[in-house]
Amino acid sequence: MEVKIGVQFAARELVLESTQSPAEVEQLVTEALASDSGVLALTDDKGRKVIVPVAKLAYIEIAEAQTRPVGFTPR
Repeated sequence: MEVKIGVQFAARELVLESTQSPAEVEQLVTEALASDSGVLALTDDKGRKVIVPVAKLAYIEIAEAQTRPVGFTPR
């Protein structure tokens, strides 16, 4: 699953691939926004952790990963 995180005043968005379901990521985002910790922490599919201050979040896009076809496909 792909997660795109827009950060205020940053020219590029953060993109990470996660093994979690969209519902799990949505729950983590909701809990981070409601908590006093002030950070959103997500782990990608390689075990790397991304931590973003909640106050700097612009948007979060959660999407299923799209598989790309291999080889030539007729149109």
